[in-house]
Amino acid sequence: MTAAAEPTGPCSPRPRLLVLRALGLGDLLTGVPALRGVRRHFPHHAVVLAAPPALTDAALATGAVDAVLAAQAPGRGVPALRHWPGAAPDVAIDLHGNGPDSADVLAELHPGRLIAYAARDSPAAALGVWERGEHERTRWCSVLAAYGIAADPEDYRLPVPADPSPAPGAVVIHPGADAAARRWPAHRFGAVAERLRAAGRRVVVLGGPGEEDLALTVAAAAGLGPGEVLAGGVPFGELSALVAQAAVLVSGDTGTAHLATAHGTPSVTLFGPVPPRLSGPPPGDRHTALWHPGPPGDPYGTEPDPLLLRIGVDEVVEAALWHDREVAPVPRITDAGGAPIGRSRLRRKVRAPGTLPHRGAPGTARPRATGEVGP
Repeated sequence: MTAAAEPTGPCSPRPRLLVLRALGLGDLLTGVPALRGVRRHFPHHAVVLAAPPALTDAALATGAVDAVLAAQAPGRGVPALRHWPGAAPDVAIDLHGNGPDSADVLAELHPGRLIAYAARDSPAAALGVWERGEHERTRWCSVLAAYGIAADPEDYRLPVPADPSPAPGAVVIHPGADAAARRWPAHRFGAVAERLRAAGRRVVVLGGPGEEDLALTVAAAAGLGPGEVLAGGVPFGELSALVAQAAVLVSGDTGTAHLATAHGTPSVTLFGPVPPRLSGPPPGDRHTALWHPGPPGDPYGTEPDPLLLRIGVDEVVEAALWHDREVAPVPRITDAGGAPIGRSRLRRKVRAPGTLPHRGAPGTARPRATGEVGP
């Protein structure tokens, strides 16, 4: 078990509370409001998070976790927790899923109290919390509220990182995603990077573990050298600083997008097949969620989702330039025949029912998100 400095009292060790959320970075970050609600409700407990060990630094950065119990399973499976050390936890909380599997692995530890959606006589299940179709942040706060634990879905921000950014003020492009269904084609990301670079922006390409070739492919398509590629698993402190100090982040629906939300960094996130109302950024001028509504697909599919493929390069470029508009003037965008495309024409082209109105400063024109933004 990896721990932060563990506060000690004059008498016995603090009671221990185990939270299961052994998923990815984005899942951890959307769970921050719930974790902080747990921290406030159980101020005298040592809060241990069962999560992949690679997320230890990120978990401790939330300020809601005292220690991390290494736990992970293939895909989005439920890991075993039999290596929990010492006596049974005083409290065990399931923030992993709504089914019996995750509740059962916690029940096997015989905690003093079990809080889980799938627990016997669960008040959250009785209220139909999972059926409401709420945003992920709100959903887990609602589950806790059913158990009398207050949590604020808006309490998702992370503190400013202490590490320096390796590319302060750059436009950061992250083309990767855990599943191919949420991975926009590399050549399109390359075209976006090339257009932004031609407009005078510094562009860096980010890649996670195993995404080195993808990041290099995107960079090469944009005429960027290896020095503008950060890939292979950037340490969390450096990653957090990179995103926090970026001009804008352009990515798919992945953990890095949630990190931009956590730092208030302007972002352009490409959605498909999951709509942004379930996991996207909060509404407002800092974030643009691009989404073409349509039949839902498999978020873990092996091919890019058709809804994701409906998003065009022009939409992404214009949104990124709008967010980074203080750096340099937005260049003229032309169609295939060389004729200029006015911003109003582009907005008419991509606007869909349910799009939020622009709420920026007077005289500015924000590109419309193609569908829903936030919950």
